[in-house]
Amino acid sequence: MIPWRRYVAIGDSFTEGVGDPEPALPGGLRGWADRVAEVLAHQVDDVAYANLAVRGKLLDQIAAEQAEAALALHPDLITVSAGGNDILRPGTDPDEVAARLDALVARLGGDGATVVVFTGPDIGMTPVMRAIRGKVAIFNEDVHAIALARGAVVADMWALRQLADPRMWSPDRLHFAPLGHHTIARAVLETLGVDHGLVALTVPPLPARSWRTARAEDLHWTREHLLPWIGRRITGRSSGDGRSAKRPELSPPG
Repeated sequence: MIPWRRYVAIGDSFTEGVGDPEPALPGGLRGWADRVAEVLAHQVDDVAYANLAVRGKLLDQIAAEQAEAALALHPDLITVSAGGNDILRPGTDPDEVAARLDALVARLGGDGATVVVFTGPDIGMTPVMRAIRGKVAIFNEDVHAIALARGAVVADMWALRQLADPRMWSPDRLHFAPLGHHTIARAVLETLGVDHGLVALTVPPLPARSWRTARAEDLHWTREHLLPWIGRRITGRSSGDGRSAKRPELSPPG
């Protein structure tokens, strides 16, 4: 039987579930955290779940706006994915970002809750984003060191080689599609040692694309997704401006 009854998820768009739409659920999104909570609730009757994540949030914003709210719910399981948006920004130092994450993880685990942290996925297959692959790798090593020092659990996204398949990602190539969220939910549950019935979903190999087709898709992505993202960074805007958490209070999953 699982030892957790009060699960709180904090973070940014990754944890909010962006890319996995489900109109019937709070916020109109499902995501990997909802899927994890649903499996936990199938194990025991009294599991409660809150999701305080808001897209676009930087690590310091997550620490300032979500950490105390999470601890006030007295969770015994906390998942925290933070720092990814910081790493994406030019000029950031992954070691310095990790030092701030370490302080957050220490704070979250102070009352004895199980804390799950995440490495970043390998983005080597993604045009433009592959330029920061080295920063992500350094940050990931820091995440492992933080978990070892703080007694946290690491859900290792870098090791999920399935995430290299473009179909795991939404069209913006920044967020995961439903297939990616399903795959990550399985990984989180297995990291926690939780039996689950989530089947490993497989897809047939992608057909070969011509150079011309691939470049046309890259140009479309740049115009529709990358340039607007850069524009928000330049102007200091965020996709999370004006948004609130989709599940601010503990309640049964679903």
